[in-house]
Amino acid sequence: MCHRLQKRGSVLIRDRQHSDNVATTSFSRTELLALVPSLRAFSRFLARDTALADDLVQETLVRALSKAEQFEPGTNLRAWLFSILRNFFLEQTRRNTREKEILNDYASSPDRVTQSRSPTQERETIRELDHFLWTLSPLLREALVLIGAQEMSYEDAAMVCGVTVGTMKVRVSRARAQLQVLLEATDAPEEPSAAC
Repeated sequence: MCHRLQKRGSVLIRDRQHSDNVATTSFSRTELLALVPSLRAFSRFLARDTALADDLVQETLVRALSKAEQFEPGTNLRAWLFSILRNFFLEQTRRNTREKEILNDYASSPDRVTQSRSPTQERETIRELDHFLWTLSPLLREALVLIGAQEMSYEDAAMVCGVTVGTMKVRVSRARAQLQVLLEATDAPEEPSAAC
């Protein structure tokens, strides 16, 4: 009987250890790797520099793995990772005390898109949209990219930005309205000048 209790005790200990391991790894590395392309796209939007964007993604993954126990199973892993990435970017920017300068620079010079050697209609449209995106305020631009380009839900985007869902919806609505005005202004035919 004593032998049976020891066996049962070891099973309990093994089960407890197994449940502890499950709690500390609430997402798989496969799930994490599947989100790398989305993280890279969002980091390039934030940094506008490929090397810096790749550094942001790498640091995000390192932080996510080291803080895996803080991720709540059943919540959105993508939104959690985007929050880490965004917070790290803002942390870096604040550390350099240049956040406002950088955002103002981006807003005032949206034409820094590299020129394509073989321009096509599609690339021209993308370039034009990029130009218009960078004329929006940073908060509106960020909201539109998260909802539109990253296809996040309003709830997840709100979590990433640390705002309410209502605030996120207002930002996206304003961003879309401003983009519509800009697009309509470029599509409007120029009026012929009056002959002298």
